Amino acid sequence: MKAILKNYRQSPRKVRLVADVVRGKKINDALAAVAFVDKRAAGPFEKVLKSALANAIQAGANPAQLIVKHVSVDKGVTQKRFMPRARGSASKINKRSSHITVELGLK
Repeated sequence: MKAILKNYRQSPRKVRLVADVVRGKKINDALAAVAFVDKRAAGPFEKVLKSALANAIQAGANPAQLIVKHVSVDKGVTQKRFMPRARGSASKINKRSSHITVELGLK
């Protein structure tokens, strides 16, 4: 009973701040907690949690007994861009992305 969001265009370091909030909580408490997190990643993270919950209900699990068993935020693809700088030089800009994995388990 898990859900994955791939290539979410935000740095994994920033998304892990939201992942730390929900890790190990009951699914209802996790959804309530992520609703009050003031980060950009909170919206997509809530969608992944709801998707994992829907997958668990489809598999026949009781939602009252589910906890967030495993959450991981891994590095996705990095888009490399260049910014013009002084004297005709250029500096590299890395646009990072994340893979979010949420796995639910029984209490």
